[in-house]
Amino acid sequence: MGFAENLKQELVYNGILKKELAALTGIHKRAIDTYVRSKSSMPPADTAVKIAKALGVTVEYLVTGEDSTTPNEVNRITRGILNLSKRDQKLVALLVKSMNETQK
Repeated sequence: MGFAENLKQELVYNGILKKELAALTGIHKRAIDTYVRSKSSMPPADTAVKIAKALGVTVEYLVTGEDSTTPNEVNRITRGILNLSKRDQKLVALLVKSMNETQK
């Protein structure tokens, strides 16, 4: 998966709208729309860093879908989730979010 797909996935997982990400990062919503829609458009490095920080992931993850600081098992689970339908991905995200909230 590329930047656009990973960004979309993280927005869904975090329950953040594009306009909210724009407000969090100071990046114009139109630019974020472009990054989400275009499979070939990558933001400049400083913009990617702002987006990654706001979403709680690394730039490496947004670009490649993997994070070298994450154990391989987590990367395998992530790839499995990405193969699910969008509906099922949302259900998994809600389940994980709920489980994390009960751990606090």
